[in-house]
Amino acid sequence: MGHMSEDRTKEKVASTAGWPKWEQELSEYINTFERCQRENRKHGKKYGLLQLIEEPKHPWEKINMDWVTGLVPGRKGNFNACLIIAYSFSKSMRCLPCHKEDTAMDTALLFWNDIISTCGVPKNIISDRDPKFTSEFWTNVY
Repeated sequence: MGHMSEDRTKEKVASTAGWPKWEQELSEYINTFERCQRENRKHGKKYGLLQLIEEPKHPWEKINMDWVTGLVPGRKGNFNACLIIAYSFSKSMRCLPCHKEDTAMDTALLFWNDIISTCGVPKNIISDRDPKFTSEFWTNVY
């Protein structure tokens, strides 16, 4: 259902329940409930500034990485996800079969064996900051 605003929550409660001082109690609950405060844009993290991504001038200078998950497991290896590596210079990509449950170590080994060993180390990697990309292992690889 997602996270509702305080006003929408009050509308929902008003249509199904009610008690003396319910609006005041509900406001106090929402204002002290951890998840509500995390989800609330007034209190949550501010968005960062957009950063211009320059076009690469050489092959393998810049790559993008992300996962496609929720795939039906195949017959060979029972893979249920793919690590997508997109090359900014050539506008091509590689799809590396993997498992959604793979650890950062598994991902790093896959990346090392299939990308770095054949193409070298890219200068820049753009990712969605998934924990598998930001783990201590990755910082040690680079």
